[in-house]
Amino acid sequence: MKMIFLAALCAATVSHAQTRWNLASGYSAESFHSENLGWFAQAVAQSSQGRLSIAVHPAGSMLKLAEIPAAVEARRVEIGETIMSNLVGQMPVTGADSIPFVVKGYSDAQRLWSLQRPLVQAAFARRGLKVLYAVPWPPQGLYARKPLSRLLDLKGSAMRSYNPATVRLAEMLGARAVPVPMAQVNAALASGSVDSMITSAVTGVENKVWTSVQHYYPINAWFPKNIVFANLAAFDSLALTEQGLLMEAARQAEERGWRLSQAQEAEATAELRRQGVQVEPLPVEFEQAFKRMGERFSIEWLRTVGNEANQIFIPYYATR
Repeated sequence: MKMIFLAALCAATVSHAQTRWNLASGYSAESFHSENLGWFAQAVAQSSQGRLSIAVHPAGSMLKLAEIPAAVEARRVEIGETIMSNLVGQMPVTGADSIPFVVKGYSDAQRLWSLQRPLVQAAFARRGLKVLYAVPWPPQGLYARKPLSRLLDLKGSAMRSYNPATVRLAEMLGARAVPVPMAQVNAALASGSVDSMITSAVTGVENKVWTSVQHYYPINAWFPKNIVFANLAAFDSLALTEQGLLMEAARQAEERGWRLSQAQEAEATAELRRQGVQVEPLPVEFEQAFKRMGERFSIEWLRTVGNEANQIFIPYYATR
């Protein structure tokens, strides 16, 4: 059984804790992100010898996902986790990792995060929040009911959409955007009301998409990240020793989470193959089109965000 959340363990093993925090997450207890939160909580409890303990509440059991940032800001809960793209409205700089076709792999994603992180930390601090760590979901790939050999294969087809970026992607590819919740994707694919969709190999395995789709192209469209953050006043109230131990556990949890993400991607891709899904690269024509689309999205985001975007993308592209 995976080590998910450790409220009971912490209560049993560190009953002498002086400070107890709650951590709210909207993601399932089985998610590798939640497993990593459990590891983080245990590391904090052990390294502080019980002076600080953290109880992790996954799957919206304490707060719904959309409620978590405001709750941490108001100190109704000390720590929270959310996907960074949920914060774009309040902190536009958090959207850098959701721009399609900017990064090609995990090393690119890490480099982008190293440039984005100082700006995200400053934005969080202005809202009374302390960034602890961030971990990506596995990259987004392209699923299709029929094999794709040229861009024209997508023209006029129905592509599942679930946010403004996926609507724009469909439009740029000449496809028709069709909003479909993930829970209804298999039915939409089986009925032919959707021909393709962009989501990760992990999500495909969780939803057993092989019952309706036979082709997967690992295009690494983007690497969306979850971010874990604390109320800044709560953090500042800790002794300096506990602050240091908390940040060291966060550093290790981030490194560990990136490794878990890569392992999940490899395992899920292998499972798709075992289930008969054809996993293959797209023709060069697609790669060239995706590159142009990434540049367009980057320019549009730069115009929206301004100077902070330059601080990320100028050095990023200069060393790519």
